Amino acid sequence: MGLVILTGPKHSGKTTVGRALAEQCAGAFTDMDELVQALTGKSPRTLFKEGPDVFRIAEAEALQSLLNEGHDGRSFRIVAAGGGLVDNGAALYLLKKSNTVTLVYLDVSVETAWERISITAEKTGELPPFLNTANPQETHRLLHERRAAAYREIAHIIIKADGKTPEAIGKELFAVILC
Repeated sequence: MGLVILTGPKHSGKTTVGRALAEQCAGAFTDMDELVQALTGKSPRTLFKEGPDVFRIAEAEALQSLLNEGHDGRSFRIVAAGGGLVDNGAALYLLKKSNTVTLVYLDVSVETAWERISITAEKTGELPPFLNTANPQETHRLLHERRAAAYREIAHIIIKADGKTPEAIGKELFAVILC
C-alpha cells in the first residue's frame, strides 16, 4: 500500500488517528500542515490569510514531495491531509494519477466537527480563516456537506469516526489495510 492519506473535515481526527495508525503499522507519520510549514516557513493559517490560492499551491507542492519519495508497498507512510484537500484541484489531480495512495475518509457529523472547531476557537480566540463570515456555523455546515460528498467520491476506505477513540479507529484501519 505504501502511502495512506487520511482525509476528512477539520477536527475529524486525522492527525491523532494518523499517529495511532503509524504506530500500529510501524510506519512513518506526516502531518501535511507541518510539512507545508517546513517547506514554506509559514503556517497554513498564515498562508491562507495571504490567500486561499497561496495555501493551495503550497499544499499541492507538499503532496508532490510526498509522492516523489516513492513507496515500495512494504513500508508505510501515514499522512494527515488538510481538511480542504478536496478543494485543491492540483492536489486531486496528483492523487488521481497515483497508484500508490490509499485515501481514507474519516467521516464525522457536521455537529461533531463544529463542536470541536468551537472548542479550539474558544482556546485560541479565533476561528479558522475560512470561517470568518457573517454566519460561521452556517458556512461550516454548507462547506462540510459539500466536502463530505467529495471525500466519499475519492475515498478508497470510509470510516465512521463519530464516538470512537483515535486508537479504535487506528485498529479498525489496521485491520482493513493490513499494514
